[in-house]
Amino acid sequence: MGIDFGEKRIGVAVSDPSNTVAVPLETLVRRTGKRPPYARMIELAAAYDIGQLVVGLPLGLDGTENEWCAEVRAMGTRLAERLNVPVAWIDERMTSVRAERAVRSGGLAKSRREERGRVDMAAAQLILQAWLDHPEMAR
Repeated sequence: MGIDFGEKRIGVAVSDPSNTVAVPLETLVRRTGKRPPYARMIELAAAYDIGQLVVGLPLGLDGTENEWCAEVRAMGTRLAERLNVPVAWIDERMTSVRAERAVRSGGLAKSRREERGRVDMAAAQLILQAWLDHPEMAR
């Protein structure tokens, strides 16, 4: 299961049964000042029989970790422990830009393309696909 963890939304993606292709699944909304929606993420993981968690790590442009990385790592570690699965961290720099371009080029009406949740799901898909294609890239 791929996760694009943001302050307002969390994009979720899963892979096909052969672990070849990542597909966008859902965008979860985070309430300001509240814990991430762990219960829903656990539900999704159970429904799709998740064996690996892949979380996008928002490194700075120079490749270093920042304060937000610490929060993302805390969430990913906690979720992986609850799911009893390993977690891989994938550099997500530029993922949102690529996801936005992919959503724009998808042929949807402009009002549908601009829904932010679509971009978050697409970002989670790109994060997971990067790991599926090159698991050695995990940090």
